[in-house]
Amino acid sequence: MLSAYDAASHRRWREQIKTLCPDYDWHHLALAPRYFRWRIRGNPLSWLNEPLVKQRWDLVIATSMVDLATLRGLNPHLAATPCLLYMHENQFAFPVSSGQNASVDPQMVNLYSALSAEQVVFNSAWNRDSFLSGVSTFLDRLPDQVPRELVDQLRHKARVLPVPIEDRLFLDRPARPLPARPHLLWNHRWEYDKGPERLLGLLQVLRQRSIPFRLSVVGERFRQYPKVFDQIREAFDGRIDHWGYLENRASYDQLLSQADVVVSTALHDFQGLAMLEAMASGCVPLAPDRLAYREYVPGSCRYASHDQEPGREAEAAADQLACLMAGRPPECVPQAWRASRLAADYRSLFDQMIAGQAPG
Repeated sequence: MLSAYDAASHRRWREQIKTLCPDYDWHHLALAPRYFRWRIRGNPLSWLNEPLVKQRWDLVIATSMVDLATLRGLNPHLAATPCLLYMHENQFAFPVSSGQNASVDPQMVNLYSALSAEQVVFNSAWNRDSFLSGVSTFLDRLPDQVPRELVDQLRHKARVLPVPIEDRLFLDRPARPLPARPHLLWNHRWEYDKGPERLLGLLQVLRQRSIPFRLSVVGERFRQYPKVFDQIREAFDGRIDHWGYLENRASYDQLLSQADVVVSTALHDFQGLAMLEAMASGCVPLAPDRLAYREYVPGSCRYASHDQEPGREAEAAADQLACLMAGRPPECVPQAWRASRLAADYRSLFDQMIAGQAPG
């Protein structure tokens, strides 16, 4: 198992897969999640003299930051080893922040890795479809000598297998009407692509409409974070129950079981683990009608998406919350994402690849 940018979600996934599939003899190589540009292009160099890479294996599983094509080229014996590429994200759909330099290098790493792998697995259908669409658009911009069947080749070996949600997070909280003052939970990374400005907009609309609420903002925060969070804390201090990252997992799980509505304002989310975990714990989701949310958030819990009009989207989100408060929210438990249900799918895929069979 190779993880070239071992962020918290990547680390948790690979550790979980090891737990779900204990019959295999697992070996892991992981690189710290920093220096993104260097990691995504330099991981084959970082592992050039790594003894584990020199050994022979039954199966190699690489996450999407791994430059799998270069790694196999530098270690020819891996050319005969079946390789699975797990796409937590894809660089064709990843937004570039104002502090980054636009470059096609990360996209090329994803493309060559996918071509090199025998099987490409995505954590959501939206991730898969945005990757294939992004590759197609990218190829259309190239001047010549582009194989036109390439996207079809990639589609043929692509499948969707989500990051599982641990069984322990599924609580028996039957659907019930929301309280008059619901506890809203925003539990995403404190980064620009998670739409914190849109969270502020939603909260402002709720206040303008005199809709009462309590608020917890507990996502992972980094040294540099959007300053709009400071505005939110100052403007809504009297309504805040929890603020900031909860280091203790048990405390976080307890918060999931106590909140009423888990809110997303994201412009970007490949699967949405934070949403799925909260939903498993009994929270009612409130999410934009875009991204992977369409795959598991009921329509009555999705508000109209207005990418270019944040003010309009804030009004739509407030409208949807008001509707949920006025009626009885639908059953939202994501049973199909339960780890015990997905374990057999993972084991079957691994067994087929080790046996040299093309997964069905």
